[in-house]
Amino acid sequence: MSFPENIPNRWPLPPPEPPAPAEPPLLSWPADAAAEPAPVRRAWAGHLFRRYERPPLPRGWRYALHLGLFLLTLACTVLAGVQLVRSGPVELLPLDVFSLPAAERWRQLGWGLLYAGPFLGVLAVHEFGHYFTARYNKVRTTLPIFLPVPLGLGTFGAVIRVKDRIFSRREFFDIGLAGPLAGLLVAVPLLIYAFTHLPDQAEYLLVTTRSLGRYPAPEFTLAQPLLYRWLETAFADPHRLPPPNLLLRYPLLVAGELSLFFTALNLLPIGQLDGGHILYGLLGPRRAGRLSALLFVAFIFYAGLGIFSLRSGWQTWLYGGVPYALYLGLVCWRLLPRASWGLAVGALIWGGQIAVATAWPGTMGQPGWLLFGLLLGRLSGIYHPAAPDDRALSPGRQVLGWIMVGLFILCFSPAPLLAVSY
Repeated sequence: MSFPENIPNRWPLPPPEPPAPAEPPLLSWPADAAAEPAPVRRAWAGHLFRRYERPPLPRGWRYALHLGLFLLTLACTVLAGVQLVRSGPVELLPLDVFSLPAAERWRQLGWGLLYAGPFLGVLAVHEFGHYFTARYNKVRTTLPIFLPVPLGLGTFGAVIRVKDRIFSRREFFDIGLAGPLAGLLVAVPLLIYAFTHLPDQAEYLLVTTRSLGRYPAPEFTLAQPLLYRWLETAFADPHRLPPPNLLLRYPLLVAGELSLFFTALNLLPIGQLDGGHILYGLLGPRRAGRLSALLFVAFIFYAGLGIFSLRSGWQTWLYGGVPYALYLGLVCWRLLPRASWGLAVGALIWGGQIAVATAWPGTMGQPGWLLFGLLLGRLSGIYHPAAPDDRALSPGRQVLGWIMVGLFILCFSPAPLLAVSY
């Protein structure tokens, strides 16, 4: 560019603005997208699915946050392991362990660490399976975020946050499947090691854990899914197996069994859980959506079964009826295209539960699942989002997907906690 002579050339003029990028072609969704070249498909998807987010934290702060949450989760889980060994997951974390004599304090913290280390290790492998598969597919994601909780098991697990739109059905499937598969590849050897290294029962219960006699015996035990029982039969010495009422005092077994439980929880074929990604990859949006909704209704039906019946006292109806009606309204509100249809489904669920509990007294579901159902119905969603590239999976991926469905059945326990009968 030339400048006029009477204007001193001391400050260059700003460079011309670059031409505006061409708009991506208008493609119908999703049939025409699969026929276009990959760069065009991604440009179109990026134009269609923009995300507006807060500026990310500086890298150092992000790493400090992830590390801090992990260390806090580790501390909570170690203390939760101490409580599990003592009396089961019925109280807050046992901070009184730090006031014990040194030898006993380190002995109990050692039991807690024997539970927390393998358990968090499986959770970490699970989440890094998602992470590395997402990065391989050029999908940005956060590092695993561990979720501490000061009671129960010490943690709600771990999650990763996907920061990009996932473009294809195959990518959803691969990322969803990688976590549970990686976790099982660690959880199964962990249980095999625990079964093959069981201590002598008399020595362990009468000598090693003798100091636990002053604590109340556990009131709950863990249900044993099919995979756990198969591994127990194949690798454990029957004479060294703990009695069911004292299973919680074997922290390595508890860590392995809870690893199977958390894997099965993620493999529930509903919404955007890992199992929902796998189901979407196998069946596509229409069939996966219908099956996901049907399974969600069955899940809520089972969870609330037995709470109300025609034989329930007036106190149950007076204090529980309105909250439970509001709960069913919340979880079913978005189940169908019209809110009134969803509320009608909620009413049918409640009516069916009352009918079953009245016809078969004593029938009981698992009310603890109601909270998880609320998270599914209101936060993560019941239906899986559709991807622009909806091409079917390869035969190999389909076989692997159905294998994971079978593993879900082997790892899942409808009632994970069982009351101990003495």
